[in-house]
Amino acid sequence: MTTAPQSDDRPEPQPQPLWQPGPDRIAGAQITRFHTWAARHHGAPAPTPGDPAASYADLHRWSVDDLAAFWRATAEWFDVRFTAAYDTVLADRTMPGARWFPGATLNYAEHALRAAEDPARADTPALLYVDETHEPTPVTWADLRAQVAALAAALRRLGVRPGDRVSGYVPNIPQAVVALLASAAVGAVWTSCAPDFGARSVLDRFQQIEPVVLFTVDGYRYGGKEHDRRDTVTELRAELPTLRAVVHIPLLGTPAPEGALNWSDLTTGSTEPPVYEQVPFDHPLWVLYSSGTTGLPKALVQSQGGILLEHLKQTGLHCDLGPDDRFFWYTSTGWMMWNFLVAGLLVGATIVLYDGSPGHPDIAAQWRVAETTRATVFGTSAAYVMACRKAGIHPARDLDLSAVTCVATTGSPLPPDGFRWLHDAFAESGADLWTASVSGGTDVCSCFAGAVPTLPVHIGELQAPCLGTDLQAWDPQGTPVTEEVGELVVTQPMPSMPIRFWNDPDGSRYHDSYFDMYPGVWRHGDWITVTSRGSVVIHGRSDSTLNRQGVRMGSADIYEAVERLPEIRESLVIGLELPDGGYWMPLFVHLAPGATLDDALRDRIKRTIREELSPRHVPDDIIEAPGVPHTLTGKRIEVPVKRLLQGTPLDKAVNPGSVDNLELLRFYEKVARDRAK
Repeated sequence: MTTAPQSDDRPEPQPQPLWQPGPDRIAGAQITRFHTWAARHHGAPAPTPGDPAASYADLHRWSVDDLAAFWRATAEWFDVRFTAAYDTVLADRTMPGARWFPGATLNYAEHALRAAEDPARADTPALLYVDETHEPTPVTWADLRAQVAALAAALRRLGVRPGDRVSGYVPNIPQAVVALLASAAVGAVWTSCAPDFGARSVLDRFQQIEPVVLFTVDGYRYGGKEHDRRDTVTELRAELPTLRAVVHIPLLGTPAPEGALNWSDLTTGSTEPPVYEQVPFDHPLWVLYSSGTTGLPKALVQSQGGILLEHLKQTGLHCDLGPDDRFFWYTSTGWMMWNFLVAGLLVGATIVLYDGSPGHPDIAAQWRVAETTRATVFGTSAAYVMACRKAGIHPARDLDLSAVTCVATTGSPLPPDGFRWLHDAFAESGADLWTASVSGGTDVCSCFAGAVPTLPVHIGELQAPCLGTDLQAWDPQGTPVTEEVGELVVTQPMPSMPIRFWNDPDGSRYHDSYFDMYPGVWRHGDWITVTSRGSVVIHGRSDSTLNRQGVRMGSADIYEAVERLPEIRESLVIGLELPDGGYWMPLFVHLAPGATLDDALRDRIKRTIREELSPRHVPDDIIEAPGVPHTLTGKRIEVPVKRLLQGTPLDKAVNPGSVDNLELLRFYEKVARDRAK
């Protein structure tokens, strides 16, 4: 069992908030109205007048102390349509294996398309699709509903039944949303990969779940270039023997290959409303995949009802989204944030789909999407924010971002400088920007902690644990700690936790992934600090902790300090236990264009770590690298690099299909060979 890092060497948190919501924002927030209503009807504590922090703390405590009352209230507040009544809210709270709303039936797609039933909204945009031309193309609620109805009927004609798997090798385009919703309407199980995934990566995922239908594109456009994927599609068809049908989406304009169906033939001509299969609450909705850097990706199965409730809570109460909002998040169909983006439809928001490079034709590309679509909630990665800061751009000054009220970030912890830059970049145009750093995981397809529209934002901190999420920091003995670094645990079930892993008949892989360290308690694998104010600080993965002279630190702390230097584009730090009992801690740096790793820069890096973090965590070596390897969803690969440096062969240290650039790993393999000489 690992020991939690010590927080003695971390700087004290900022005592004054970076941002405070005004009285009008607090009063108008849906979470404020929900709290008052839940106090009246479901036994929640009454809000504390004039004290939103105390009000949220009380609401959160109630939401985890009385899970049944909170989730019943959530279902009623969002008018969840149960076509069969549930017996009880939580029949079994054991983790893994919690049983939610037994007896209830519903359909996710029905809720996602409810706005189309309103005549006043039918001809307004449900989707705004943007490619690299940055010209938005709308899809109305009526059009979306009609396409889903036609495709669901076509799937049924193809023999697709509840529980069958439907897969998509598609980018972030309207057809992907239609295919997901049509699959859910039928009761089929959706799964997707982005078309920049190679054949091996896709097969590692899809072969596990044996799809009966495959939606594919002929290629995609990225960075101003067309990328033909027809050969990859041919390989997928050959290696997926369970396929009954392949549906061709001609994104590049090529004709359907032999034996494939045309998208347009399946999605036009229907005037009937969709037929929604009413399925049990725990019926599978989709399969998501872990990064799977060392073995086959974990195939995470999440339920229609669990995702519906969790995403209504997140989008409606935490993101404060509603029918007047336009919701953008930069993502691909291979990342859980795409599924989360689609959830904006559940609360009637217009979702913005961007299919293109985050940096084409320049670093301001994502901000330009927000300008042209009038996005109100803008979601991106912490890495993109830091890249914009380093590039010295002024998005709110140079573009019309007056519609943006919230910038949310995920993927990695947003460093303090990122908070300051976002605040200052919007303040110079007079904007009152809410910065929401959030953290969760593919494992629950949601956030553990992050956005609360009624709370202040402190630099470097997530605002609070989310409602219904019993988030704590634990020491190795399983004792909750405050103002100390501990393991991120969730001590009670969440509806969106996986109902199982695919091909894990005895549940052992599921159990070992989250419940091995603390039986019956979800351990996520992150180091966090829960502050005395109730906010949360994320320190990085606990399985890649840096242990120097008994003092442990998360790698994210190193990255935040080092990447503040303009010469450093990205970095990777590894802590390596040596056979002789020693410890080697190299820092690999990917330099910015024009920078040179000379003695002066090495000294600045060491001084930065020594002064801002800890003299114990000054690296033993600073090594220039041609790049930092990532998973296909953009996360730095630390543990496989550590294994390479320990001498593990490349084919055993990492699943090649899970890495964005396998050639980069050969550099780290060479470093290991050179050290062994």
